[in-house]
Amino acid sequence: MQSKTVERAEKWFAVLGLTFFTRAFDLGTGIIDTPLLPGFFTTALRYVVWLGSLFLIFAHRKDAMRTASREKLLWVLTLIILLSFIWSDFPLDVFKNNREVWQMTSFSLYFATRFSLKEQLKLVVWTFIIGAFASIFLALTVPVIAIHQEDHPGAWRGVYDYKNTFGSMMIIGSLALFLLPVKTERHKLYRWAGIILLLIMMLLSTSKTSLVIYFLLVLILGFYRNFRWQGRVTVVILDLAILILACVATLVVGNWVALLTGLGKDPTLTGRTILWATVLMRLGQRPLLGYGRGAFWSPQAPYGQEAGRAVSPGFVAPHSHNGFFDIALDVGYIGLIIFLIIYFRAFFLALKRAYATKNSENLWPLAFLMFLAMNNVTESYLLRISNIYWVLFLTVVLSVNPKPPVTKQIG
Repeated sequence: MQSKTVERAEKWFAVLGLTFFTRAFDLGTGIIDTPLLPGFFTTALRYVVWLGSLFLIFAHRKDAMRTASREKLLWVLTLIILLSFIWSDFPLDVFKNNREVWQMTSFSLYFATRFSLKEQLKLVVWTFIIGAFASIFLALTVPVIAIHQEDHPGAWRGVYDYKNTFGSMMIIGSLALFLLPVKTERHKLYRWAGIILLLIMMLLSTSKTSLVIYFLLVLILGFYRNFRWQGRVTVVILDLAILILACVATLVVGNWVALLTGLGKDPTLTGRTILWATVLMRLGQRPLLGYGRGAFWSPQAPYGQEAGRAVSPGFVAPHSHNGFFDIALDVGYIGLIIFLIIYFRAFFLALKRAYATKNSENLWPLAFLMFLAMNNVTESYLLRISNIYWVLFLTVVLSVNPKPPVTKQIG
């Protein structure tokens, strides 16, 4: 009985940690004068999740070491990120903010060590189902926070910071539900009810990009379910082509209004291409190691204002609207190349799992990695601030290797 209670408590701790990294506890921050939850609460929660993860890693340190050894290059990239304050123009700020990297990495190592892919899926599902219901409750009780008022009026952001973030969170939850293996008819009914709920939330977010990504991923996953890995080079080439085409489709279809209105002149995808041109110019000045994590877009730096002015007078860009550009700004082309090596190594391992298995949970690493690439074509959802995307990326990278831990995991 005590063992079951401990297991249940650990699973709820994992859900708490995942929810924390979605930033759902920052309710009202930057939207109203006084956030719903006081600052000391989120600070305390941050350290509960961080120290709790470190304690559980230490308690299961042999398993954690085996998990960590699955992708050694990941730790090289993490070290570069952590040391990026050294060459930054704002070393103290970067050093202080890099505690977020420590927190995300610690929790990811814990999560990948203690839970199998199937268990991870269940916990991800619980996280975003709770997030959806919390968003509905907040929209009914404090709509000024849950629903955009001045910018994008009527679009839902729920308990998250922005409508596109809300849409992308619902994609992750819906994909996890779609791939979660269920046996009984009742559980299948629950699963479809959850998928419909999250799809409705996506529609309420009015995020076209989220809908495009979701339906593209569902089509692609259907393809992988019907074809099996045969070790052919042509299959690998086809898979890479699918990934590239999916990213291009996300860029084009998600911004079709800007493209149509730009016919006959220079379409800028609501200013993104202008922003990217400025970013590439600045990257040419510090190509190897970049500007340090988050330093390029720091309020103290002139670069965000410069990039924003190129788009519109008075606009200050918060990020480059492309996760890959932002990694390069943080840790240069060296860091970006290392990230891409880690990504594609995990991608090919995920492909093998997807083709060789009949268990739907083994499609999750591939689904998430494709989502991550598509979602970062026009948004910055990788290394920027403390976030669930980087946490799940690290978790997938550490979980996709077929070698299981020696000791039995929870569940």
